[in-house]
Amino acid sequence: MHKKRNKILLIFLIVVCIFILLFGVFKVQNIILKKIYPTTYSEYVYKYSEEYKIDQNLVFAIIKAESNFNPNVVSKSKAIGLMQLMDTTAEEIANDLHINFIKGTSLYNPEINIRLGIKYFSNLLKDYNGNQLLALTAYNAGPGNVKKWIEQEIIKSDGSDIENIPFKETNNYVRKILRDYKIYIKLYDN
Repeated sequence: MHKKRNKILLIFLIVVCIFILLFGVFKVQNIILKKIYPTTYSEYVYKYSEEYKIDQNLVFAIIKAESNFNPNVVSKSKAIGLMQLMDTTAEEIANDLHINFIKGTSLYNPEINIRLGIKYFSNLLKDYNGNQLLALTAYNAGPGNVKKWIEQEIIKSDGSDIENIPFKETNNYVRKILRDYKIYIKLYDN
């Protein structure tokens, strides 16, 4: 009788240990993923995502792709800061919002960069009737290129064929953001 009870107790303890190990592995995995996919500058992302009606997880994915959360990064095309904005685009948006903007300086400020970047993306979404794929494509390649590609029937006006985006960088960019967006949702919306 004792042997049977000991055997049952041993099996129970093994099952409990396996459960604890699995739970620990998943917990560690989430901790590691949250280091790779941070929500740095969340106070600004949440504030302006809500104001301009953009999913904050998408904004985090854009920031990750654009600058990997480095506010001082400058691209080879001279895009600046967290959301990699060009001075001319940012100045135009800042003027529309009546924000004091200093070329060459303001975009290094995380709050200003995030606000202007989210507003710019919001404008692109409006231009493309809420189509995230086309807005993301335009954010990277520019609205002029997207318009040309649609007119030339290289990509569809519904964005359903992003694999046809002719700029390799933009094609990879859109895919990366979509992947990271799903990861952010999984990590932070549970």
